Amino acid sequence: MMSLPSKPSYKNLSHLMIAMAASSMLFLSACNDSNTQANTKKVETVADLSIFEGCYTVSHDEPAQIKVSQQGGAWVMQMKEPASAKRVWDDAEPLELIENSDIAPFFSIDPDNVDAVIGRPDRVLVLAHVKPVYANIDPLLDSEYLSYIYRGANTIYRVECDEINTDILANPHANVVIDNVKESI
Repeated sequence: MMSLPSKPSYKNLSHLMIAMAASSMLFLSACNDSNTQANTKKVETVADLSIFEGCYTVSHDEPAQIKVSQQGGAWVMQMKEPASAKRVWDDAEPLELIENSDIAPFFSIDPDNVDAVIGRPDRVLVLAHVKPVYANIDPLLDSEYLSYIYRGANTIYRVECDEINTDILANPHANVVIDNVKESI
């Protein structure tokens, strides 16, 4: 005839059950942690906008025309004023981060080849920083910086900032009017 185990063996059995339950919970929580880590890695990193800090121009031979800086924790841009303004830079305009996936209206470049995009809220000015590796292999790019200024996109060049007025309005090409190609045909 089989006898029932004594009280100490029930005690050992309950310890075994508690140990199994605890190890199961640890195992499940470890699996959950790995899923959390995997999901965290999928989150995109925030773009480093400091790559835009500095001054820009449309040609290597010209003085700075646009200045991007951080003021009061926000990114801003300023345009060079004409000499008659009695100051070098105009009032700071705010800039904001633009998602790479939203650059299609401004630039015809694969967003995967862009580090960061920043622009005015009204999108009159948008700047993009192209990954250096891509800029080196694309024959159409001779700079890592792209600018979109009121309906036109082009490469721009980062140059030394200066505090010298330039009479931009004295440019002899400033009054040239280019007819719409479709209308003149």
